[in-house]
Amino acid sequence: MSQSPGPGIDNAATVALASARSAAQTARRVEAERILAGIGLVLLAVACFATLDTATKFSTLGVPILMGVWFRYAFQAVATTIVLLPLHGTALLRTRHPRYQALRGALLLSSSVFAFLSLRYMPLAEFTSIVLIAPLVITLLAATTLKEHVSPLRWTLVAGGFAGTLVILRPGGGTFSWAIFLPLGLVLTNAWFQVLTSKLAQTENPLTMHFYTGWVGTLIASVVVPFAWTALPSWEWWALLCLMGFMGTVGHFMLILAYQRAPASTLTPYLYAQIAFAMLGGWLVFSHVPDRFSLIGMAMIAVCGAAGAWLTVRERRVPIEPAES
Repeated sequence: MSQSPGPGIDNAATVALASARSAAQTARRVEAERILAGIGLVLLAVACFATLDTATKFSTLGVPILMGVWFRYAFQAVATTIVLLPLHGTALLRTRHPRYQALRGALLLSSSVFAFLSLRYMPLAEFTSIVLIAPLVITLLAATTLKEHVSPLRWTLVAGGFAGTLVILRPGGGTFSWAIFLPLGLVLTNAWFQVLTSKLAQTENPLTMHFYTGWVGTLIASVVVPFAWTALPSWEWWALLCLMGFMGTVGHFMLILAYQRAPASTLTPYLYAQIAFAMLGGWLVFSHVPDRFSLIGMAMIAVCGAAGAWLTVRERRVPIEPAES
């Protein structure tokens, strides 16, 4: 004759079920907190990059461009070494692809040179918007060079992003000049940098990649900086260069921490907040307010770029880094 479970067994099952539900709720809460922290870190990162670009534009008024580029990379390389080498030891230096690491560093250095030159001649917000079409250019590279399939939706987003760029540049209008080719050069070099980053990210430690990026840029720039070196008139210019190096370094660290806390597909759209920060910096420091057409173009680039980058991350799970000097 079978017996029904006693009240003690029922109570134990109820307690176990309640514990499981509590654990699940706790796990969801922790995950939500990590995602919110990741979003906050991304916003801090792009704020750092916008501050870097603002300081970079101001520095071009009194500091030779090659000297500014060298200092920006030397600061990052030294700061990264001081922070990471004691924590990770010689493991930080291990890489399976030293040639790709060198090429990646050279590409980012080229992007920085284009950025410094662009910021000398262009307003901050317009510059930031144009360089943030880089994820859309990656789509073109993937389709033409890597022979990857590109969906009709993605092609629509690419077309929308480039249409937004044309609205900002307005070829044939009074705002069009030779200087617009500078950020386009940045976009091209940065897109190749991102493609190479996605390849290396499959086998390399992101901290190792960050370490080599700083030192490769520093060593290459060190070859040419003696020809551009000049005595700066006051300590304020050195403080500005330190601010540039600090913001670039901290921005990258914030980005690394963000991607450790939340999925890239969640974080990617927030990278386009850099346009808003750039607009704020341009207004506060240079009293520049984009006109109506520029604002429309920026909105088109932000929407299409964020959607395209989000799709890229969802499909390949590779973070898209924001453009910066």
